[in-house]
Amino acid sequence: INCVHLIKMLRGIVYFAAWVHGDPRKVIYPTDSYGQFCGQKDTLNENKTILFYFNILKCASPAVLINLQCPTTQLCVSKCPDRFATYVDVQASYRYRPDQWNYFRQFCKPGFNNPRKSVAQVLRDEDCPSMIIPSRPFLKRCFPDFSTKNGVLTVANQTTFKDGRGKTRNVTDLREAANGINNVLDARSVGMKIFEDYAISWYWILIGLFIAMMLSLLFLVLLRFTAGVLFWIFIFGVIGIIGYGIWHCFWEYDHLKGIPGSDLTVYDIGFQTDFKVYLQLRQTWLAFMIILCGVEVVIILMLIFLRNRIRIAIALLKEGSRAIGYIMSTLFYPIVTFLLIAICISYWAVTAVFLATSGEPVYKVMANQTLCKYANLTCDPETFNTTNVTKLCPGAQCTFAFYGGESLYHKYIFIFQLANAFVFLWLVNFAIALGQCTLAGAFASYYWAYRKPADIPLWPLFSSFGRAIRYHTGSLAFGALILAIVQLIRVILEYLDHKLKGTQNSFTRFLLCCLKCCFWCLEKFLKFINRNAYIMIAIYGKNFCTSAKEAFFLLMRNVVRVAVLDKVTDFLLFLGKILVAGGVGVLAFFFFTQRIPVFAQEVPMLNYYWVPLLTVIIGSYLVAHGFFSVYAMCVDTLFLCFCEDLERNDGSTAKPYFMSASLHRILGKKKLSPKKA
Repeated sequence: INCVHLIKMLRGIVYFAAWVHGDPRKVIYPTDSYGQFCGQKDTLNENKTILFYFNILKCASPAVLINLQCPTTQLCVSKCPDRFATYVDVQASYRYRPDQWNYFRQFCKPGFNNPRKSVAQVLRDEDCPSMIIPSRPFLKRCFPDFSTKNGVLTVANQTTFKDGRGKTRNVTDLREAANGINNVLDARSVGMKIFEDYAISWYWILIGLFIAMMLSLLFLVLLRFTAGVLFWIFIFGVIGIIGYGIWHCFWEYDHLKGIPGSDLTVYDIGFQTDFKVYLQLRQTWLAFMIILCGVEVVIILMLIFLRNRIRIAIALLKEGSRAIGYIMSTLFYPIVTFLLIAICISYWAVTAVFLATSGEPVYKVMANQTLCKYANLTCDPETFNTTNVTKLCPGAQCTFAFYGGESLYHKYIFIFQLANAFVFLWLVNFAIALGQCTLAGAFASYYWAYRKPADIPLWPLFSSFGRAIRYHTGSLAFGALILAIVQLIRVILEYLDHKLKGTQNSFTRFLLCCLKCCFWCLEKFLKFINRNAYIMIAIYGKNFCTSAKEAFFLLMRNVVRVAVLDKVTDFLLFLGKILVAGGVGVLAFFFFTQRIPVFAQEVPMLNYYWVPLLTVIIGSYLVAHGFFSVYAMCVDTLFLCFCEDLERNDGSTAKPYFMSASLHRILGKKKLSPKKA
């Protein structure tokens, strides 16, 4: 219970600090040089939703633009420029072309309407930009409208432009920024196409996931009656699917022989956003074929060397299927765990955004003169004009730079983010622990029922969930706490490794690598111990430490059975996931590539057929994992109960075994005491 109170208190402190100081508007809206939000309702910038940069040449890269630290004046505008123009030309023609002045003036500072002011003073004070170039909004910011024409970089189909300072420049002067921006825009184009594919294929994706769910349910139901036969069927099914994949890869590899360009390598063509290009290369299909051949050989070798252990595991699979058959509601409990984890993720994300936006506006001196000693120093916009900075550095301005702060709270925002991440890990592990304990309690009630199914309690899943919430929250929270601490240390080690990646100190890299490996192993070990400790908690109701100790020594006394039954069963269930995901994936591949004549007219027109295909494959695997995780928990619980049954009872009338007759025969006992009616 103390652990539960601790997690509530820590969560409350972090959330309160984030709520009081955070402001998500800093993420939603861009901020101009005066610290005002673009597009915020009930302000002067309500209809000005886009951020415009006076001189984009001063921005080194798109990352600088997105981080709002470009050393040029930034204004909120209602739309981006759609033409080339310079202040010099507009000022010279404002008397007889007032429309040009009125258009250009909307990109000047608010209230500026003095075309008689000298060009030098306007540019010095940055009242107006020296030039505007055709742009388009992206991430609510005006980016130059870059494009390529016949392999030449252009802006609005032009290769040169006037910079407003008496020079004609080539658009290649923007290449440093253009390269990054084009990558971002290409990613945006690919993202839009992917979104379109999801928009027109979501219905078929849901059908594919529904088929995966039905296959998973059918697989679990059939295990109860034909575990052995079904196992060999899906083993040969997996081998057959992989074999078909090998044949298909070889056919594509042979079919591309002699076709111009097919002998190029992936390195020759580089990165392409159109992945169909890679499928025109023989090297791609050769790599696929080699990978599938390796997987095929590994599976066949494992089947040869584990054939005796597999026969033992089949008996436990039958018993687990029988238990799930009596408690079918357990198959849908992963939905509860998924919802709890979704709530944890939402809580973490909202709190992280509030913490990240809890800084105050920081203003810095922006000077046109490179020798100004006040450049990049912090300033106060309210008192800036009364200082001597403008006299020593003509044209200097006090403009918004970023969000931050010098207070004690702002110095420890990173610590609050770590605390938020720790709470997130703790809550997620607690949700998983609650699910494992609940399922273990339900399946333990099946095993310890003397007469099955007559002695199985009513609503075993709900009863187990109630016991876990009422009596075991402290133990579950403590187990989740230990695991969360180790996971947080792993996160910190990954962060340090990322920061020190450029260091040449070999010892530091070696030490970090060793620490990461050790804590990875420790996390895996703790997950294994916690899982079995939760089973013992569900059976006996003891605290976490006692349950973990008893579970560990019980497993050590039956270490051979652990290796034979538990791990082989995990392997079999993994093959089941591969069969479900692979089968649905092959079906989806034939459907989305219009290779099923009956449904050829129903297939939507897609930009990338691999988008819904990968979604269906990954989603099918996750659906199968959800159902089979229940099954794995059932097998682990029955195995631990079986080991405990063997140690507590001897098969006599006074101490009869609680295991089923079939499990009793398979696991080596010659005689089972008759059970009383």
